[in-house]
Amino acid sequence: MKDLVKATKALADENRLRALWMLQEREVCVCQIVEFLNLAPSTVSKHMTVLKNAALVEARKEGRWMYYRIPETFEDSEIAQVLGAVLDAMNKSKSYMEDTKRLKKILKCSKEELCKKQSPN
Repeated sequence: MKDLVKATKALADENRLRALWMLQEREVCVCQIVEFLNLAPSTVSKHMTVLKNAALVEARKEGRWMYYRIPETFEDSEIAQVLGAVLDAMNKSKSYMEDTKRLKKILKCSKEELCKKQSPN
């Protein structure tokens, strides 16, 4: 029950929901999440840490890139059911359908371009 409470608390933020929506069919680099959410990299990192601590995402580092994805399987089936219901509702929402175009555009950009755009220099 404790894990389910942690997961539902993690889901109680629009930015984290949007990040999960973005991850539902793919693994993405943190720079793509930053661009999609239009937030500072440090803010996105905090959101992704909350999701990771709640076992809603997995992370891996490859060179200088940090990638996130939704796990293929969950230790707690209740968490998987809740996440599935949330993503299903989001997929039916008009606002998330509109985000699809934005997401496709971001996924076409190179990570180098996105990181350069986000760097303070």
